[in-house]
Amino acid sequence: MSFTTYIIYSQTLDRYYIGSTEDINERLIRHNNGNGSTYTKKAKDWELKWKREHETRADAMSLEFSIKKKKSRKYIEYLISKSNLE
Repeated sequence: MSFTTYIIYSQTLDRYYIGSTEDINERLIRHNNGNGSTYTKKAKDWELKWKREHETRADAMSLEFSIKKKKSRKYIEYLISKSNLE
């Protein structure tokens, strides 16, 4: 079992969202169906931009909070630029 820290982006809102989950595919569907967080309900065009796998939920959440604590769009875009998703 693995856990994922992820960054998704909505072009409609021009916003990023950082989260962590056990099932990234199911979680992305929930974000786009309005069943995600209050923050992501405002848009239906969220797409995965970055992810990192972890062995434990604690590690995934620790990285999530570390990224959020920086409050930096530049840092988020830096992580995405180093991603192999695209």
